[in-house]
Amino acid sequence: MHSTIPVPLPELDEATKKLLQAQHLTPVLIALFDSNDQLLWANPSFRKSFGLGENDYPTWYDMMVQSQRQGIGTAIQSDEIERWLTSALSRRGKLPYRGIEGDLHDGRWIYMTETVCPDGSMLCIGSDITHLRHDERLLRQERDQAMRAALTDPLTGLSNRGHITSLLEKHIQLVQQSPHTCGLVLLDLDHFKRVNDNYGHEAGDTVLRHFAQLLPQVLRREDCHGRMGGEEFLLLLPNVTAASLCNCVQRLIDILPLHRPLEDFPDFFYTSSAGVTLLGPDDTVPTAMRRVDSALYQAKDQGRNRLVFV
Repeated sequence: MHSTIPVPLPELDEATKKLLQAQHLTPVLIALFDSNDQLLWANPSFRKSFGLGENDYPTWYDMMVQSQRQGIGTAIQSDEIERWLTSALSRRGKLPYRGIEGDLHDGRWIYMTETVCPDGSMLCIGSDITHLRHDERLLRQERDQAMRAALTDPLTGLSNRGHITSLLEKHIQLVQQSPHTCGLVLLDLDHFKRVNDNYGHEAGDTVLRHFAQLLPQVLRREDCHGRMGGEEFLLLLPNVTAASLCNCVQRLIDILPLHRPLEDFPDFFYTSSAGVTLLGPDDTVPTAMRRVDSALYQAKDQGRNRLVFV
């Protein structure tokens, strides 16, 4: 697939021809990502803005890393790129539609909309709004930063307890109103108190951040994840079966002991236990949380480093 018109023009009606020609000429940035957040298609304006060649189809994650390294595309206002990405991924693709503003390295100020399609693909359209008055832009930046702070756990960059709980409530409503499935997972890092006691609280914070940064490597873009507090994390996985839900959580549990997050203690590793369930039409937030919390307790009681599905 290429960024030029993908279908021979004679096979298209006149209106479609003009639409495809317009996207090639417009200064508006247009891109389509698949459900795994890999670029499927982008018009020339988008490719030029992010320094992409005609045959480049990176993931959004890799595109942001390239932006930081090469000074092109999104101007990331953070020296901690992994933490910034963890925070951004905890919000990206979680709503059917959203709009965000941000700087590009070339000095433009872009308003980018994200529309998630039923198959999980995402249409991104960016418009140049640099012409808006500087003082108005600063006010909107401050507003957006305050809104993100209200939804974000400051240590890990994930959704905080209030935000992930509100997302749980929305998914419960979807289950009640439509043939929607959603998995609920409560994860707890095993013997976490020992980490703080034996290695110090700074090491404990490093482990929590490491776990948060690991989640996007296992989860899909549509999956929601947040920190409930302490060493507890909540996951929401829509459009899953019981088997696929358990397989995903088991993969996460299996890879944790393979990592060594503390540079000063190369032998250190950690594990996690999980309570897992599927939301039902009669659920409320309290009933769903009690059920998954009970499953987590069973996982701990059975020896930890495992999941229990109820």
